[in-house]
Formats: sequence, structure tokens, C-alpha cells
Amino acid sequence: MRWLRRRGLRHRGQRPGTLRSAGSDDSRHLEEFASSRRGVEGFVEPRTTVTETTLVLVDIDGEWTRRRVPSADWAHDFANQHGIPSYDAAVVGYPARMREYNRRKSAERKRLDVPDDLSGL
Repeated sequence: MRWLRRRGLRHRGQRPGTLRSAGSDDSRHLEEFASSRRGVEGFVEPRTTVTETTLVLVDIDGEWTRRRVPSADWAHDFANQHGIPSYDAAVVGYPARMREYNRRKSAERKRLDVPDDLSGL
């Protein structure tokens, strides 16, 4: 699609239809998340046609982060090195605390929004 190239909307050096691979920023973020939170568990998501293999880390409160990883083996090794239990997300699913955290954050965002009729005050 020429207009994508013309406007520079595609990542430089990346062919159409290719996926971005995991980088050092991704692994650094995972390390920071794992070391700064309690009760972290890892959930490895398999590669799909749209995304690479990813690792979701969920802490004891349900806060979570997702980053690309080079492979499922890398994700399990990362978890083992950091003393984090790891699971295959396609097999066990995600913990209820993660869904509860998402609901709490969504409700909090809705509560903090100013209604349109008060925006002119």
C-alpha cells in the first residue's frame, strides 16, 4: 500500500506483513515488573498469525503487563530464573484477579470522567 510508505506509517526496514520481534526493552520491562511487585506469575501466550509469543506477568493484586518474547522456552526460562511460576495461558487461562483488576480500573476511569454537560463550567 503506497500511501503507508508515503506517510511513513510502517516501521522502517520492516516489510509488510512481518511482526516486530522481542527486544531488549521488552525483557528489561519484564524484569522491572517482576522485581518490583509481589506474587508475580507468568502466563505464556503462543504465537498467532497476528502476534509473536508473549509473556503476561500478573502480580498479587491483578496488575499485569504483556511483552513480546523470543520463544515460549525463553519465557519459561525467564520465569524460572526470577522464581516466578509460569503457565501456558492457552491451557490454564488467566487468573480471576487479573479480570477483577481490569474491572476495577475500568470503573475507576468511568468514575473520574467528567460528564459532557459539566464540561463548560
